[in-house]
Amino acid sequence: MGIPRLRAYAGPALLSYGFRPFFLLGSLYAALSVLLWLPIYAGELDSHSAFVPVDWHIHEMLFGYLPAIVTGFLLTAIPNWTGRLPVQGLPLLALVVLWLAGRAAVFFSADIGWRAAAVIDGSFLLAVSAAAAREIVAGRNWRNLKVLLPLAVLAGANGAFHIEAHLHGTSDISRRLGMAAAIMLISLIGGRIIPSFTRNWLVRENPGRLPAPFDRFDVASIAISAIALGAWTFAPGNSASGALMAVAAIGQAWRLSRWAGERTLRDPLVLILHAAYAFVPLGLALLSASFFFPGIVPVAAGLHALGPGAIGSMTLAVMARATLGHTGRQLRAGRPTTFIFAAILVAALSRVLGVFVPDEAIIHLAGAAWVLAFAGFLLTYGVALTTPKAHAV
Repeated sequence: MGIPRLRAYAGPALLSYGFRPFFLLGSLYAALSVLLWLPIYAGELDSHSAFVPVDWHIHEMLFGYLPAIVTGFLLTAIPNWTGRLPVQGLPLLALVVLWLAGRAAVFFSADIGWRAAAVIDGSFLLAVSAAAAREIVAGRNWRNLKVLLPLAVLAGANGAFHIEAHLHGTSDISRRLGMAAAIMLISLIGGRIIPSFTRNWLVRENPGRLPAPFDRFDVASIAISAIALGAWTFAPGNSASGALMAVAAIGQAWRLSRWAGERTLRDPLVLILHAAYAFVPLGLALLSASFFFPGIVPVAAGLHALGPGAIGSMTLAVMARATLGHTGRQLRAGRPTTFIFAAILVAALSRVLGVFVPDEAIIHLAGAAWVLAFAGFLLTYGVALTTPKAHAV
């Protein structure tokens, strides 16, 4: 008899699996935080945060939105990796409340004090890291322990962000460390799911060349990326960091080319994963170029390629696919899903363009496309996330 994958559960469907509340609330927060950021950026609205406005924006993307989606993914993937029962019901609700408390604490940190905000906000990632470690170790799923390293680094960077912003008035090293951790998560998890989903689709729909299996080249690419991101984090002005970034960009681009993404043009659910990952080598290349051509390529170009580009589009792609698969829907991108994928790509590309062409219209286009992407996700997948699992059709 197979091991039951769910406990007997009669509560709200929203709390039956980790992806449900965190994808729902994370996407809502992604849209709302940018709606708030645009008037804050224009000087038309003040926040109650102890962070300067740009730090609030960076923090809430890296340490607010992203951890929600990563948590939803891990709480759904780990039971599949380990065969253990998922977190649901009251324990899941406790994590959700802790995440919400962190968002409120950061926004009102000028009122409650930076230390209280740091403790409340930092508790979430620590709790998630501990829960993930417990499940992976209890399930003896040793090969997935490596996912915990960038997660722990992200948690550490979050704490450092609060301290650095308080001591120096703005973040510096900690924001780069948070970005590095996020890109390593994408490199590790994306490097696992993208070739797998691509292979499954190609075998069924388009026989021919398949993604290359994970091998030493992937290990080398991940390693050089980690070294390059570490050098950039702690020595951003060193030419060696720029050279390492260039090597890492080439390695990640070559890695992506081995996954046969050009053969998936007929399936937006698979194609968007490749398009999202392409922002990783693009961002690394732009950061490298900013070392050697600072008057031509601003650092912000690489940061936005990695931020809205790699992080924004990859998380949205994973949310859409995971929601369809785990709620019993058919793995097919309809017009609404194709629209939100197009919107997030427009948001990412226009935000990078806005660095080179500092026109307010381009910045607002990027913001509007971002909001449309995540609001579109809510409208398209909100019912699936909040209702019991359907039978696949």
